[in-house]
Amino acid sequence: MSDREPRPPRRITPFEAPHFGFAGFPLSEAGLIALVQAALDEDKAFEDITTLATVLPTRRARARLVAREPGVISGVPLALAAFRLLDEKVEIRVDAEDGKMMQRDETVLFLSGHARGVLAAERTALNFLQHLSGIASLTHKFVEAMRGTRAAIVDTRKTLPGWRRLEKYAVRCGGGVNHRSDLAGAVLIKDNHLASADGDIALAIKRVREYAPVGTPVQIEVETPEQARAAVNAGAESILLDNMSHEAMRECVAIAKSRCVTEASGGVRLDTVRAIAETGVDRISVGALTHSAPALNLALDFE
Repeated sequence: MSDREPRPPRRITPFEAPHFGFAGFPLSEAGLIALVQAALDEDKAFEDITTLATVLPTRRARARLVAREPGVISGVPLALAAFRLLDEKVEIRVDAEDGKMMQRDETVLFLSGHARGVLAAERTALNFLQHLSGIASLTHKFVEAMRGTRAAIVDTRKTLPGWRRLEKYAVRCGGGVNHRSDLAGAVLIKDNHLASADGDIALAIKRVREYAPVGTPVQIEVETPEQARAAVNAGAESILLDNMSHEAMRECVAIAKSRCVTEASGGVRLDTVRAIAETGVDRISVGALTHSAPALNLALDFE
């Protein structure tokens, strides 16, 4: 058989979809179905006048969802649910699960079902896949750019409201590491917090130790090696090196030694990330992973 001919397909239901995700797919079965159903309702996929007018209800179709460019796939469970909710009998072969690196023209999914359902679900499925795969792919590029160093690529809270769990999941699919998920999960004392404590690093850390639950990790943003030394001496578990020169970062790494984690942040780009990693920092946070990742070029081709 040619690679365009379907192998015996496996039937996929929405409730199976989370099992086709990367480790730790963030939505429950009910949450997955609710989100995808809302997206289909927003698109009025069940009232697709173009498809209803031009495609006979008995018409069947075979289609491939393919990568038009290299990248890492993320969001397959959401796409499966979109197609399944429009045609409960659609047959789907999953060729690429979340976290897989795709090459140009490789198949992600092969579908066989009613043409109306496939057409009406197409855009919703692609919207989920293209956005999340774009995040996973950009994360992968950063990870590859600094391969061989000790640093990990970390995301931020700069996420689309309501999409944080999915976008952070996509970062993991690309090989990145998640920072705190929300404001309650960890302490991060930034410049404005510090200004409200009259610039006293030790006082700010003391106050959060007294307020936060025991065991809550404390990170503080610093702009100079002197501030880094004060934070380490005050017992911070992590120091965030904000927009520092490489020389200053190396000095902060020496100050921290094994006493706390060092994280570089601020204006990190693909062409600068390796040099930053080579300063010896433990982590590098990149807001662009979630707020500026371009969509991965994917398409659905009928056969």
